This record gives sequence, structure tokens and C-alpha cells, in this order.
Amino acid sequence: MKSLLVVATSILTVQLITSALLAEEPALESIFNGKDLSGWKVPADNIWWKAADGVLTVQSSPETKGSILQTEKEFTDFVVEADFKFGQGTVDSGIFIRDDKEQIQIGISGSLKRDMTASPYIPGKGYPVEAEGVKELLKVDDWNTLRVEARGGTYTSWLNGKKVMTYTSETAVKKGPIGLQLHSGNEMAIAFRNLRAAEIKKS
Repeated sequence: MKSLLVVATSILTVQLITSALLAEEPALESIFNGKDLSGWKVPADNIWWKAADGVLTVQSSPETKGSILQTEKEFTDFVVEADFKFGQGTVDSGIFIRDDKEQIQIGISGSLKRDMTASPYIPGKGYPVEAEGVKELLKVDDWNTLRVEARGGTYTSWLNGKKVMTYTSETAVKKGPIGLQLHSGNEMAIAFRNLRAAEIKKS
């Protein structure tokens, strides 16, 4: 009888922990409809960003000018997930967090000349920390999944399901859009799909 009570208590404990974790996990919603750029602030005279067949692609123009695509919606604390796949050229992209300054890098850093995917770029500080284990996790010729969580100034990133970085920025803004970057000066292309995001509700 005592053994049964212990087992029942253990099962209940596991169920309660699981329920608590599920309650904390925000329900991600699509921020890209796969057909067009509805819900995004499209740059004037857009020649970079294209949507078709569930994929958002961006490619540099002959003049290799940079471009940023931002959501119309603004976020405070949030989670964003995106699949990405490197295209041609030297890919230097990223996910901007609430403005067009602080970001989580995707691809080659222009300043460091090496891949810094999933690492934070902070103006004035460069890359204050480097994501761990990216070389082993990153699939150069296939789709990857980047997850970014922003709670205040604390940024956490996961690459292909593994947590690789946490950093707290002292210069983070409180509210703003999520953005995607096409860095200037490079001939490059990158594709995104399954772009999803959710606000993190404070307990």
C-alpha cells in the first residue's frame, strides 16, 4: 500500500511539473503568411524581400545596399522562432530585437570574418559573448531553426533545439518590432520559413 502511495505521489508530482512548464510556454503564432509581406513594414521601392510558397527570401541588389524588414506589431517580452537556410554569397543576417540595433546574428560577422550565428550583436560592444557549439549544430546546406527569447534585456538563443547563448544587455529597449536583416556590402541571399512569435506574459 505504501509503495502504491509513493508511485501515485510521484506521478502527480510529474503531472504538476509538466502542467506548470506547459503553462509557461507561450503559444507561438505565425508572423508570416507564406504568400506576401502582410504584417510587415516593407521598405520603399522593395527589391530585396520576396514571399512565395511558404518561404521568405531576401537577396542583395547589384548595389549591395542593406535592408531591414520589421513586423508592424511591437513586442515587449517575446519568443520568436524562424527556420533559415543560407543562400549564395557571404551571408550576414540576423534577427533584430525591438529596434534596428541589437540583434541575434545569423551567418558571417562582417567585423570578425567568421560565423557568429545565434550570438548577440550589441552596438558599441560588438559580440560580447559567443554562442556555444554552433559549429557542430549548424547545417550549412540545409534548414536550421533559430529560437530567440527576449525577457527585458536578457536574450537567450537556441539553435536546432539546443540552448547555445544567454546574455543580458544594458542598452535594450523595452518595446518594439521584430526585424530581419540584410546586411549591406555583401552579395548574399538567405531564406526564412515558419516565422512564429509570441508575447511572454509576466507572471
